[in-house]
Amino acid sequence: MNRTQKSSAGSRLQSAGKTEAKREPAGSEQRRAARRRFWLRLGILLTFSLFLAALAVAYPALARGKELLAATWQNSWAFALFLLVPLVFYRITLGEDRGAPRLRLGSLEPLAAWPVGLRVWLRDLPGIARTLGLALMILALARPVNSFAPQTADEEGIDLCVVLDLSGSMQAVMDNLPEDLKAYVDRRPAAIRPTRLDAAKAVIRDFISRRKTDRIGVVVFGKSAYVLSPPTLDYHLLDLLVSKMQLNLVDPAGTAIGDAVGVAVARLRTSHAKSKAILLLTDGDNQGGQISPQYAGHLATTVGAKLFSIQIGEGKDAVVQAGFDLFGQPRYVSQSYPTNPELLRELASKTGGAMYVASDVTALQASFHDVLDKLEKTRFEASTASFEDLYRYLLLPGVLLLALDALLRSLLFRRFP
Repeated sequence: MNRTQKSSAGSRLQSAGKTEAKREPAGSEQRRAARRRFWLRLGILLTFSLFLAALAVAYPALARGKELLAATWQNSWAFALFLLVPLVFYRITLGEDRGAPRLRLGSLEPLAAWPVGLRVWLRDLPGIARTLGLALMILALARPVNSFAPQTADEEGIDLCVVLDLSGSMQAVMDNLPEDLKAYVDRRPAAIRPTRLDAAKAVIRDFISRRKTDRIGVVVFGKSAYVLSPPTLDYHLLDLLVSKMQLNLVDPAGTAIGDAVGVAVARLRTSHAKSKAILLLTDGDNQGGQISPQYAGHLATTVGAKLFSIQIGEGKDAVVQAGFDLFGQPRYVSQSYPTNPELLRELASKTGGAMYVASDVTALQASFHDVLDKLEKTRFEASTASFEDLYRYLLLPGVLLLALDALLRSLLFRRFP
């Protein structure tokens, strides 16, 4: 290589070194600019997060702030879902750029002069709204409940225990249901006639709806006896339990009257009311059981409870539905069921009660109210507590934030592609 060539090569090396020296500061400036944009975006992200969070909690704080702080959270397991909130927040804000489509270009200089509007800096706003809405939804799912202090008041009432027969004979037909009781009967085709059980349930539910200070319990029996509810003032629960009673709830192959009365006596044993009564509704004779009806009546006298027996239906013969005919219409046949009105009368007389024969629904309804007229009310102190669900105060702002997210994404921050 001659001297001229060496001089030319040296010049090229110096020129390349100067070019690299110029490029390096330019790359560093781009990295510094990218870092500034990142921290500026992060600051905007945190600012709007705090702003929207303040707006989101403003309504529940102003409406029920103290109650929410002292609330009992019924579904505390829902708080575990908050572990997903940071992941969702990152994915739909900073992490959303990683999933954006990319295009490789030789140079970005032609794009450097493109306008950068306000929407670019506010593009994380929908993600913030969605995350806060999700957090409020989780709090609503946890179901905060506010319990008010119990209020006491002097009341007058009696303690009753309704003992209902669920044996197979209760499927016999009992027509002429009054209009005011039809609302308590399950809907069925017009051709299917109401049964004795339907009538008894309707009368009991109507009886419960008219009570205010009487504690009522329910015992059901067939081959065995079971407590459906101890004496209580929770009439809503009682009505719900009675409405769900069906013939197959207990074994219907028996009529254990003695066991049923004994179970009712056990429920009234701790009662301090002056008047305690057992209302026995049955349409048959005692069959099976571990306790004789006479001994159960003796137990009732030891706890000071009067037994009022109500015989549903009159006579041994009854009409029972026996399936459907070829045209889909219900078919009814006559069937004989044993009755023992002497036993019911004996139980009532030994305990100081009375015996009734309800040949129709109206007589059955009248028997219930006649029992109350024969009993002396007792003054007692009733304590009632009420509860209020507060989830709706969290659900409303959560739904509004999710709606805000959908509106912003569809109107102001649409992306293409």
